[in-house]
Amino acid sequence: MDYFFGKETSAEVTHEEENSLETNEIEQNKVRIMRAHVEREDPSAKEEDDLMIRRFLRAREQDIEKASALFLKYLSWRRLIMPNGSISKSEIPNELAQNKLFMQGVDKQNRPVVVVFGGRHKPYKASLEEFKRFVAYTLETICARMPAGQEKFISIADLEGWGYTNSDIRGYLAALSILQDCYPERLGKLLIVHSPYIFMTAWKAVYPFIDNKTKKKIIFVENKKLRSTLLADIDESQLPDIYGGKLQLVPIQGHDN
Repeated sequence: MDYFFGKETSAEVTHEEENSLETNEIEQNKVRIMRAHVEREDPSAKEEDDLMIRRFLRAREQDIEKASALFLKYLSWRRLIMPNGSISKSEIPNELAQNKLFMQGVDKQNRPVVVVFGGRHKPYKASLEEFKRFVAYTLETICARMPAGQEKFISIADLEGWGYTNSDIRGYLAALSILQDCYPERLGKLLIVHSPYIFMTAWKAVYPFIDNKTKKKIIFVENKKLRSTLLADIDESQLPDIYGGKLQLVPIQGHDN
């Protein structure tokens, strides 16, 4: 009887492996089809690797037409916001001066850890375009620092001290749009910590614009469970020291040289 169950389990694993191989083959074929299509529409697509095309496909549930439209839109956006191929610190001085975004360490899945301090973000007049550039600069820097074989990052959004002066619905929606439409399948998890009750007003305004895939990655962490929740994802040796870990946070602009 034991032998029988052992054989059945083995067959089951083999069947799963076959399904996985078949799924990968289908996806690879779709990547090739999508690549041919987008390169015809925009020759600059040749500069992007298959992993990027695959992320756009996954973001649109393997729908080649929808994924291609999103990808071509991304290429146009990139040329517009980064005409020189990148964003320099001199283009985002006011955003960097707020010292609100840091990156250091990796979680248990080897994803970079990014910490954002929402209480340090203060929108100012005519700042939206610079903020968009800052978001793009941040995501470009994170992606450039991905460990080998990794495509996603984990983020801690720390809202301690957040108040109405920090509320920036236009900015939040712009950042969300850039993340979802231009860097799909990059966010692995978002842990929102020290969230004050008044933040829920802003959250209710933003929530309807978050796609379902992203919604599943967002977790509001209770203060009393903060350390245990963070340690479930991040080893103490990789956890920022402000949460009782061992690593000192480094500003995002300290990673691009």
